Formats: sequence, structure tokens, C-alpha cells
Amino acid sequence: MDEVAEAFEEARRVRRERADWGYIESLPPRLRAALKYYVETGDIYVASRIAGLTVDEFNELRVKARVPSVT
Repeated sequence: MDEVAEAFEEARRVRRERADWGYIESLPPRLRAALKYYVETGDIYVASRIAGLTVDEFNELRVKARVPSVT
């Protein structure tokens, strides 16, 4: 169980460090909130719903924001 928690925390750390925070902060509130949610959780489905985008559209936004997809 500890290994799983450590893996989630490591993924969160990587997403936080590599994200383009300047770009993220320049976005409208809904998109900014969705990207922040994704950075913290890695849940692309819920993040796309927050943003009001399809998963594919949100994934394109994630790439522009330089947030890695860590699995």
C-alpha cells in the first residue's frame, strides 16, 4: 500500500515541477482550475469535465501547458 501512495506522490511531484505555471495562470478560471486539478490528481476525465472539454481537447490543453502524463 505504501508503494502505491509513494507512486501517486511521485507522479504529482513530476507534474507540478514540469508544468508551465505561467501559461496555466494566464488561462481563464475554468481551464486553470481543470489543469490544477489534473496536476494534483492525474484524473484526466474529471479534469476535462471541469474544463468543459472532451478528453481529447483537454489532453491537447495539457500538452500546451507542458503537464506530463505520468502513469
